[in-house]
Amino acid sequence: MSRPPRSARHTSALRFTPHALALAASLCSAAAASQAQTLPEEAPASSVQQLERTVVTATRSSKALEKIPGAVSVIGRQDIETQSLISEDPSQLLTLQIPGYAPARQKMSNFGEGLRGRTALLLLDGIPQTNPLRFGGREGYFADPMIVERIEVVSGASAAQGMGATGGIINTITRSPRRVGTQHLLELKFGSQGHSDSSSWKTGYRLEHLSEGPDPWSALVYLGQRSQDVGVDGEGRMLATESLHRANDAFIKLGQRLGDQELQLMFNQFTAHGFEDWVDVPGDRARELPASSKPGRLDYQPLYNRSRSASLSWSHADLAQGQAQLQLFAQRFAARYSGGVIATFQDAAIAPLNTLVDQSQIEARKWGLRASWVRQDLWTPGLELTLGLDVLDDVSQQDLTLTGRAWVPPLKFRSTAPFAQLEYEFGPLTLRGGLRDEHTQLQVDSYNTLAFYGKPRVQGGERRASEMVKSLGAVWRFGRSGWSSFVAYNEGFGPPDVGLILRAVKAANSSVTDLVDLQPIVTQNRELGLAWRGRQASVSASVYESRSDLGSQLIVSNGIGTVQRVPITVRGVEVSGEWRPSEQLKLSSSYARTRGRTSSTSNGGALDLDLGARSQGPDKWVAAATWQFAPQWSSQLSLQRQLPRHANVGKFSGKTSLEEHFKGVTLVDASLSWNTAQGQWSAGVENLFNRQYVTYYSQAHYAGTGEDFYAGRGRGLSLSWRRPF
Repeated sequence: MSRPPRSARHTSALRFTPHALALAASLCSAAAASQAQTLPEEAPASSVQQLERTVVTATRSSKALEKIPGAVSVIGRQDIETQSLISEDPSQLLTLQIPGYAPARQKMSNFGEGLRGRTALLLLDGIPQTNPLRFGGREGYFADPMIVERIEVVSGASAAQGMGATGGIINTITRSPRRVGTQHLLELKFGSQGHSDSSSWKTGYRLEHLSEGPDPWSALVYLGQRSQDVGVDGEGRMLATESLHRANDAFIKLGQRLGDQELQLMFNQFTAHGFEDWVDVPGDRARELPASSKPGRLDYQPLYNRSRSASLSWSHADLAQGQAQLQLFAQRFAARYSGGVIATFQDAAIAPLNTLVDQSQIEARKWGLRASWVRQDLWTPGLELTLGLDVLDDVSQQDLTLTGRAWVPPLKFRSTAPFAQLEYEFGPLTLRGGLRDEHTQLQVDSYNTLAFYGKPRVQGGERRASEMVKSLGAVWRFGRSGWSSFVAYNEGFGPPDVGLILRAVKAANSSVTDLVDLQPIVTQNRELGLAWRGRQASVSASVYESRSDLGSQLIVSNGIGTVQRVPITVRGVEVSGEWRPSEQLKLSSSYARTRGRTSSTSNGGALDLDLGARSQGPDKWVAAATWQFAPQWSSQLSLQRQLPRHANVGKFSGKTSLEEHFKGVTLVDASLSWNTAQGQWSAGVENLFNRQYVTYYSQAHYAGTGEDFYAGRGRGLSLSWRRPF
């Protein structure tokens, strides 16, 4: 069961002048360790607490949360494990833990799951998982919770991790062995909703080894497999598919310490499959009847996801009086989508119109280098210099798999970005400023679009862009009072969805070099906040404004999506708090209010439209209680309230209404754990009161049809057993 982040700065947003620097509330961390007793194989609570209070994603070096000028949150291992008792959907974890994260879709797709109204850069140990050149909304599944140590979240634009971080960064950090010796862990899990075709199973095995001595070597291996049936909604009706059916994860991490140096090799492959023996039954939006499914055979290949990541990392604790890190990485991604007789895929030269069955698949191949060097106490105590270089090479494309046609030609992209940062700490004050010099190159060969677009020949070419992105910030800690505050200005740099633009070119004699829509997105994030942390309670509040003069919005008309480059401004408020009335009881809560606006014209006109559900979630309130009512027993109850949202009432794009309506929903989850000598026994209940509802994106998206009118999962019970040996 999840709850608002324990060790986090929760950022917020409020209207203020465009040139005001944002002040962000020092995330006084509620990083106190969970009251639930840890398993014998786990590190002591104090170690877990220290891990959660130190992050690397925001600054490229280990920093305590209270010294980072920005909205940085950490989802610790205890939170991840507790939520996995309810659901292993990573988006549902983020929805509950991160105030500005939009509600989960509960599908393999993560369209509409924005962070503060924008798309976040997803990382696994710093390796990019997001595909901004051709964002297909299927990058959210890439790791089993059993291999995850913590998740570090930077809300708002960031220059720290490079291309694509215009809306924030979500970095999933994998586990490393911490105890000398060899430990094994076996996990078995079963779930059911009390209906046929609603059960789920999981088996996972993890091996950890850490040798003794001054130069230890380590190994961590994990193999896991799970399956999930279609399931039912709150009224017992079968859910529509588009969801994960089977998944497996193979993970290995090897490490060797040699004095001041350390080498680490990591490989992870996560594969997910959809249903092949169930077909969807469209719903009816007018009658508020959700889409469903029934047994049947598909006319195309089932949905499929594969994410394969590998890295070789080297670090040196004392190189030229500084700390050096170097990472070489590679990542391959493939996602196959639903097919059928789709208007866009029709071609009379292949088959009679309205008879051709086809489906698409996105593939992306990345490799890169990340290097940094940090020198502390440079010239004077408290002054720190960070230098680094990031290189990313990405080739993305989208094909129609059944007919072998190219929908999006290979997009060959290279990004090179040297960066530098200075930080000065003087007593209670921390000042930080940095520059990142982004240089990008996109090369596309000549190609023809599909028959639907008229098959015009698009002349290939090369586009280059460069941008100096900046970051400034300060943190002030008010003595021993427990109060602190921060102010921050950060810029993020990234490309638009190039594939979505190029695949829909209709005009003859078009050229890649002339398509102004390929200009990069630069996001400016201003933030300010205030926080207090005492011995038994903490509270934080912050405000932000995120602005891009040339953003990217998808407009859907008659089922066809086109990209418009328009200004976007998002403002928001995020508040969180925690209270421990006793050592056994913890109460926590968070609230997020997001207001995004954009323009109906690309000429820099007034911000006359609300951001749609594809980008922005509803206002959200989350509350949770954790209670250790006996030495070996712990429980948690959480409540999530997604508030109603009505956007763009009476607004049109051509003849297409842009109105979006969401009724709101309140969901409650619960979990219970019992530690014994034979292992940990746990039970989790999702949607405790069996609430019947339609998920936010499915209900609100203005271009939705009866086919994607998806209900949320009804009540489900999960039982698990975990045993270290």
